[in-house]
Amino acid sequence: MSGTPSTAAGAAPAASGSGAVAPAARARASTRPPGLASRAGLGVLGLAVVALAWWLCTAVLPAEGAMARRFAPGPTLSALAMLLTGPDLPAHILVSLRRIAVGLGLALAVGVPLGLAIGSFRRLEAALSPAMQFLRMISPLSWMPIAVMAFGVGDDPVYFLLAFAAVWPIVLNTAAGVHHLDPRWLLLAQSVAATRWETLRHVILPGVLGHILTGLRLAIGILWIVLVPCEMLGVSAGMGYFILDTRDRLAYPELMAMVLLIGLLGFLLDAAARALYRRWSR
Repeated sequence: MSGTPSTAAGAAPAASGSGAVAPAARARASTRPPGLASRAGLGVLGLAVVALAWWLCTAVLPAEGAMARRFAPGPTLSALAMLLTGPDLPAHILVSLRRIAVGLGLALAVGVPLGLAIGSFRRLEAALSPAMQFLRMISPLSWMPIAVMAFGVGDDPVYFLLAFAAVWPIVLNTAAGVHHLDPRWLLLAQSVAATRWETLRHVILPGVLGHILTGLRLAIGILWIVLVPCEMLGVSAGMGYFILDTRDRLAYPELMAMVLLIGLLGFLLDAAARALYRRWSR
């Protein structure tokens, strides 16, 4: 009889310990990131919720003959299919993508060297930082009248506005990448008597490439937002121009189809930037 209480007492901590392990395991499982299939399923579920809300707000809740019913999913998808099979919309999309490419190229050509210089020289950073912070806080769209007066009507003011909008995240991320470089890499380059060009090419640029790609992704998001209002600026082609055209023609299903298409193309551009960053990371 004397051994029974000790056995029961010894069993009690074991039971309580196993009970404590289970909640901890469940907590770790709940914080574990979902797999690829789970993420895809959750993403599809989120899109389905948005589509359901769109259908309810435009096709179910509004009264018969209401303006909102012209933006319902049924007419919009029919108009989108018609536009994609026609000759006009692909030409407008190509014009917009060309403008994005030119604006992004100009921003990279200016932003990467400037970011490398700012990150490498503290005095230059101290001299330029206030001016940069001031300029990047000015909305690119506020420059639209000045851009038209300076560059005239056409593609040139659009290129300027897009480059102005995209250059700041590239500059700031490139400079941050230089600041986060491992100093031992630079010391190793000096120990093998590497020239400045060799250090830049083989040490600095590979070391800051991840930050440049992050700035590139942010720049693409900003460009895609700025592009549509810029293309309402006296041009005769592009998705922004096409939206104005559908409004003037009172073609509301086509207008909503363009809104959908702009969101889809922007999503694909961001996905391409994310894939590029993941490939570099591996």
